[in-house]
Amino acid sequence: MDSLMKKNKAPNRLVVDEPINNDNNSVVVLHPDTVDTLNFFHGDTVLIIGKKRRDMVCIVVGDDACDNSKVLMNKVVRSNLRVRLGDVVSLHQCPDVKYGNKVHVLPLDDTIEGLTGNLFDAYLKPYFMDSYRPVRKGDLFLVRGGMRSVEFKVMETDPREYCVVAPDTQVYCEGEPVKREDEERLDEIGYDDIGGVRKQLAQIRELVELPLRHPQLFKTIGVKPPKGILLYGPPGTGKTLIAKAIANETGAFFFCINGPEIMSKMASESESNLRKAFEEAQKNAPSIIFIDEIDSIAPKREKTGGEIERRIVSQLLTLMDGVNSRAHVVVIGATNRPNSIDPALRRFGRFDKEIDIGVPDEIGRLEVLRIHTKKMKLFEDVNLERVAKETHGHVGANLAALCPEAALQCIREKMDVIDMEDETIDAEVLNSMAVTNDHFIGALGTSTASALRETVVEVPNISWEDIGGLEGVKRELQETGVLFYGPPGRGKTLLAKAIANECQANFISIKGPELLTMWFGESEANVRDVFEKARQSAPCVLFFDELDSIAIQRGSGIGGAACLRKSPVSKDVDLTALAKLTAGFSGADITEICQRACKYAIREDIQKDIEREKREIDAMAEDSAAEEVAEIKAAHFEESMKFARSVSDADIRKYQAFAQNLQQSRGFGSHFKFSEAVKTPNGSNLFASSADSIEDVELYD
Repeated sequence: MDSLMKKNKAPNRLVVDEPINNDNNSVVVLHPDTVDTLNFFHGDTVLIIGKKRRDMVCIVVGDDACDNSKVLMNKVVRSNLRVRLGDVVSLHQCPDVKYGNKVHVLPLDDTIEGLTGNLFDAYLKPYFMDSYRPVRKGDLFLVRGGMRSVEFKVMETDPREYCVVAPDTQVYCEGEPVKREDEERLDEIGYDDIGGVRKQLAQIRELVELPLRHPQLFKTIGVKPPKGILLYGPPGTGKTLIAKAIANETGAFFFCINGPEIMSKMASESESNLRKAFEEAQKNAPSIIFIDEIDSIAPKREKTGGEIERRIVSQLLTLMDGVNSRAHVVVIGATNRPNSIDPALRRFGRFDKEIDIGVPDEIGRLEVLRIHTKKMKLFEDVNLERVAKETHGHVGANLAALCPEAALQCIREKMDVIDMEDETIDAEVLNSMAVTNDHFIGALGTSTASALRETVVEVPNISWEDIGGLEGVKRELQETGVLFYGPPGRGKTLLAKAIANECQANFISIKGPELLTMWFGESEANVRDVFEKARQSAPCVLFFDELDSIAIQRGSGIGGAACLRKSPVSKDVDLTALAKLTAGFSGADITEICQRACKYAIREDIQKDIEREKREIDAMAEDSAAEEVAEIKAAHFEESMKFARSVSDADIRKYQAFAQNLQQSRGFGSHFKFSEAVKTPNGSNLFASSADSIEDVELYD
């Protein structure tokens, strides 16, 4: 097997990967060892063969940062070769490429709409100037100039097929713009157009792409490929985009069903529309059926009020069961309310796998921003990492909208030098336009996180210096979360905002009564939703105002004797005396005392570390001092007992009175005992003798 794999792995077959600098449309990057292995030289013009026998000529460059088995090429090169990231291409020597005499290029019509000015001076001349770019007839290339990017197509070359554009080469672009053909579109969605969902995309490719492209894998192993996948998550996270990308990458027939579209007021027409969709997909196999907003056509049958919805759910269940595993049809459902879908759909054999397309983290947001700024003209000071860090709770759709908003900020600055009445815009003005970091900051001020649209979210600008006094409370807040209590106007909300600002976290303010509703179960669901939104926008500070309206007092918890089992306690701590002093304390109260004492020990340890650094004591002295403080001492417990709290005597008396009333009313606790005369000698069976005597006694005289 190993020898077979080595035999099939030709050295000139390399895996396509994304380059760090993807601006050059004529260069591919290889590892220097790979360049030597293939007998190339730095700067050689090579022939690259992609999918469907599409080929292109490029300049090869060596770089140690590239992997031995990979070739780095930008999106323009990949589009001409009809390949995506992770595909395999083959590289060949191309020694007969000559300098061109003439090259005829034309722009694509959909990229120059509304654009005026001289295309040659603004785009082509800077692109080809002293670059010695190889071109091939039929290639598309993207040229960035000003705020617009224009795509051109190479119509003719002299000599034919391939040539290098040298300083003496005549480049002209006279003629009507080219209409974009379907197979030449660069706006087709692929895996490299989706960011922030790497893990989920890998799962989906295994479950969908493998059965469609290589069904023999499952047949060989003897298992059935999955029939359906359910994608769920907040709106704008890329569920529909993922489904379209899979269809484009696999070349499968894509049939999209928007949930409400199949609904009809006529009897059985909705079910007929659903059947036609599945029949059409099976005729054009391999195919993908994508059902968007599936919760609207397949709700829980016990909760829906209409007969039509129940029939549609039953029809969908029947159709999914009727899909043959060898029909090469995969059903993908998308929803942002997975718990509203009928449970019968969410089982093996129908929707085999459920994948959460959640709100992207910081790294995911950076990927999305890089994708959407590929064609933007950015100034050097743009810090996308900082933008990604400050966009907590933003989904892909929010970040996609952020980029045009930043561009609009740039355009507004140039409006004083742009005459709206002129038919053309000066090329110098266009060249001077670039999106800066300040434009992104301005766009952030108008952007709202989609995952937190229904919640008031802000990053406050209040710091510790803005709050006078309350030093003890501020120190407490820096270590843990606490409950604020006190009269109105004492700075409780201000303190919460300050901690959010100091941590650079989102701040969600919830007023207690806002969560309450008259319907059974909805108040609890509202609380769950608030915490779910907070997790999505992490790091986040949740501030519950008027907490007493939703968190009323209930029974105390039960504590154990193991509160200090894992904590290093000094020998001078008398736990027996501490237990006597905490008579009437619940387990939770004792746990709080121990945790507070531990916190005081940590605070003292940190303070001594700071003092040691100031005195610049040697490392050995530092270690010995750290061992000295690394335990909870009696002084820490004494300080903690100042804040001890427990159930009041009045509450204890109330519970005791209740227990006494309960015993008296039901006869509990009467200390019942058998008399000595009743007890039978020699351990005989008391119940047996009693039963015999009962038979001889008339119960109803």
